[in-house]
Amino acid sequence: MDHQWNPRPKPDRVEWLERRVEFEDYASNRAFLDRLNDFCETQGRYPDISFGRTYVNITLRAEGEEAAIGEADHAFAAAIDGLV
Repeated sequence: MDHQWNPRPKPDRVEWLERRVEFEDYASNRAFLDRLNDFCETQGRYPDISFGRTYVNITLRAEGEEAAIGEADHAFAAAIDGLV
């Protein structure tokens, strides 16, 4: 995986991916959130998001219940990386 996502809870059984994105100002943060919203709407998939003035925390869980993170999840995470 070539992006900045952290596997949780363990690298050998990844149940979700986390990433924190830092921004210089609120305007940049808001622009990213707008791009992320548009992307998620087109994909029909919605990660957990929390944010402050200059950061966004994203938690991406596997689609299936009790499923581990797979190739499609890594591809979705990589696509989010492209929005930063």
